[in-house]
Amino acid sequence: MEDKESLDLYHYYRSMQENNIILSFKGNITADLLTSILEITENKLEKIQEQPRIRRKVFNILVECLQNVYHHMDEMEEEEDDNLVNSKSSVIFMLGQDDESFFITTGNHILNDKVSILTEKIEKINKLTDEELKSFYKEVLTKSEGLSAKGGAGLGLIDMARKSGEKLVYEFQDVDEKYAFFSMYIKVSR
Repeated sequence: MEDKESLDLYHYYRSMQENNIILSFKGNITADLLTSILEITENKLEKIQEQPRIRRKVFNILVECLQNVYHHMDEMEEEEDDNLVNSKSSVIFMLGQDDESFFITTGNHILNDKVSILTEKIEKINKLTDEELKSFYKEVLTKSEGLSAKGGAGLGLIDMARKSGEKLVYEFQDVDEKYAFFSMYIKVSR
């Protein structure tokens, strides 16, 4: 920061307060940091006076979201500029609430050639009814038993849609010729 004017931390604080952000994070996620973030989240959710069923649902969806961004970070190719590598493998997430729901927002860079594949998976999931989602989950689980821990079949996305009972809201923003920024919003009604 060059001067005091560029350090408007109070602006960020007020914005988070006004939007009822419970927890937010921006940076590179390691396995240890992921574990710590989930422990902090679990503690924060326990302090919120909410039905245990809803707290578990929110926590489980957040786990799925963070595992997705963590497991797919390695798709970022090594670049010569270390700052570029750090910015491309950096993720952001927020957990917030309003009177009717909790919401989880995640964002991460993905390779442009993955955008159409991911769009197709999400659109297919969003078109299914609750019963169809349940059947599709079982079908994909059966077909993907040989997949690596990284996955790739879309089970996490299906599970998020099933647990939230809502459509997955998403967006891709062009970053450059190689990367896009993938944002996802998941609502969990109370």
